Amino acid sequence: MYRLRCASFKPQGERVRQIYRSLKSRRKAMIKSEQKPFEEILDYLEGEDKVFILGCDGCAQASQTGGMPQVMEMKKLLEGAGKKVTGYSVIDFLCQKALVASRLRPLEDKVMKADSLLALTCGIGVQSVAAVVKKPVHPGCNTISLGGSRGEWQGSERCLECGDCLLHYTGGICPLTACSKRLINGPCGGASNGKCEVTPEKPCGWELIYARLKEIGRLDQLKKFIPPKDYNKMRPRPEFLSTSLWALEQRD
Repeated sequence: MYRLRCASFKPQGERVRQIYRSLKSRRKAMIKSEQKPFEEILDYLEGEDKVFILGCDGCAQASQTGGMPQVMEMKKLLEGAGKKVTGYSVIDFLCQKALVASRLRPLEDKVMKADSLLALTCGIGVQSVAAVVKKPVHPGCNTISLGGSRGEWQGSERCLECGDCLLHYTGGICPLTACSKRLINGPCGGASNGKCEVTPEKPCGWELIYARLKEIGRLDQLKKFIPPKDYNKMRPRPEFLSTSLWALEQRD
């Protein structure tokens, strides 16, 4: 039976408040995201009848992609498409695993009734949820490169802001950041004893992905071919460019 991975994430009382205050003080450092096309989200949910929706009251709320209004709109769309929404929640910052586990614990029954979770947040948030909940977690947004500061909590999860999130296929572990070679269709074959041949002190990203997919019963995802990335999507859009370096380049 799937359960929350709460054992490793047990923030209590003042610790939760400290995390919240720390994250709240950094609201100005935001990650920009945009919602994926609804048709793509439905493809992710193929074969699944029940879903739990998560939103983020941090960066995604500021981007108007994962706040409460967007969560309620997604609930309406999914129910209109014949899906049953077992529950929903908007958490202050989905990029912090301890906070996610703390807020989901009272909702565990509703989470466990779902076949999967849909996270309307950046890639960091999707990975954080996937690390806490032993269920498939689908990304509802693509993370857009800002060319500036980041708003994520500093943890093991990383997002390359590729503009086309792949986490649905890899069990909520980003191959672009977990794999030193940024391979998106499986391992290179050079790993030794679970360690990367490029960065020996680093675990093989694809071994982590395999273990996660096996844990959630989705090894079938490994049979799917992921097309090459369009790296133009990783280039910051003009309206989002904010770094002083870019400003100097523009003047040149």
